[in-house]
Amino acid sequence: MQAELPMIQMVRRPGLIDLAWGHPDPELLPVAALHRAGTAALNAYGPDMLQYGHPNGPGPLVSYLADRIAQREGRRPSPDEFLVTGGISIGLELVLRQVAQPGDVVLVESPTYHLALRIMRDHGLTLIPAPTDEGGLRLDVLAEIVAAQHRSGYPARALYLVPTFNNPTGRSLAAERRPALVALAQEAGLLIIEDDVYRELAYDAPAPPSLWSLAAPGVVARLGAFSKSLAPGLRLGWLNAGPELVNALSNGGLLDSGGGLNHYTALVVAALCQAGDYDPHVAHLIAAYRARRDTLVAALAEHLPGGCRVSAPGGGFFVWVELPEGAESAALLPAAEAAGVAYIPGQRFHLDKRGRNALRLAFSLYPPEQLAEGARRLGAALRG
Repeated sequence: MQAELPMIQMVRRPGLIDLAWGHPDPELLPVAALHRAGTAALNAYGPDMLQYGHPNGPGPLVSYLADRIAQREGRRPSPDEFLVTGGISIGLELVLRQVAQPGDVVLVESPTYHLALRIMRDHGLTLIPAPTDEGGLRLDVLAEIVAAQHRSGYPARALYLVPTFNNPTGRSLAAERRPALVALAQEAGLLIIEDDVYRELAYDAPAPPSLWSLAAPGVVARLGAFSKSLAPGLRLGWLNAGPELVNALSNGGLLDSGGGLNHYTALVVAALCQAGDYDPHVAHLIAAYRARRDTLVAALAEHLPGGCRVSAPGGGFFVWVELPEGAESAALLPAAEAAGVAYIPGQRFHLDKRGRNALRLAFSLYPPEQLAEGARRLGAALRG
C-alpha cells in the first residue's frame, strides 16, 4: 500500500517540545467560523466566487480592510494602493520581482525573519545587514550605509524590516524613529518593505503606527496577512503600496492570466469579517497568546542559568534569549534536543556572524504547561 502523503508543513517529533516552529496551536484555529463563512459566501456570491477574480482582489474584502485600516491607522488606502496577495511570502516575492534585479543591493534589518532572507537570496540580491538595538533599526548607522552605497555607485534599492513585534526578537521600532526612517527613505529614494504580519497581536498596548501610515504614497510597501490573526493555511494577505507599484503588479502577466490571487478564500474571509467574527477571534488569540508569553517568560526566568537575558515581546509569537558571551546556541542545540526541547539558533536570523549566543523560542504552538516544561528542559540542558 502506498504511504499517505503529508498534508501539513510541520513534522512533530515524539517527546520533543519543539519551540522552533512559529505555528499556531490547532486548538486556536477558527474552524467553525470559517465553516459558517464559506457557506455564507457561496450563498451571497454564487458562481462569481468560483470565477477568475479581480486582479487587485475582490471588492468585499478590499472594502472591509480599507475601512479597518482607516479606522485603526488614520489613513485609508485608495483602491489603487491595494492588492490582495497570497500572504506575506507571496507579497514579498511579487514586490522583489518588480523592484529589484539580480545583483541589486537590498538592506535588511539584523536580526530579521530568516525565511525572508531565503526569498531574497532566490532573487540573487546583494544583501547588506542594518544593525539594530532595543529600539529597532539604528538610524545613524543606516544613514551611513545608505550614503556609502550611493557613493559606491550601487545605491540600495529597498530596505526590508519587521518593525512591529519583530521576528525573531519581538521588539518594535521605537515610535520616535519611525517618522525619521520614513524621511530618510524618501530622501534617499529607498523603498521600505514593511512586513507587518504581527500588527493584530499586540498584548500590552496598541501596536505603534505602521511606517506605511506615516509615509507619502510610494515610500513604503506594507505587507499584511491573515496568517497570524486567522490561519496560515488561508494563504491570504494584502499589499498597501504606491499606485505605480500596485498598478505594475495588477497589470502584469501573472494576474492578467490568472486573475486575483486566492479569490475564493478572500471572499470566505470577507464573509467571516462581515459576520462580525474577526474581532472576537483576534481578542481570543490575544488573551491566549499573552498568557503563553507570560508563562514562558516567567519559566525562563526561573530555570535559565545566570547570565542569560530574556526579551519579553509586546506582541507576536517569539521570545528572544541571549546566552552569556561565548556561548554557541547552535552547538548547544543537540544537548537541548536530547533533553526534549528545540529552538532556532540566533545566527540564522543574521546575515553576518552575529547572533551566535542567541536563540528564538516560539510560544504560539503549545499550551502554557508545556511551555513551562520546555523552559525547564532548556534550563537543564544549558546547565549541562
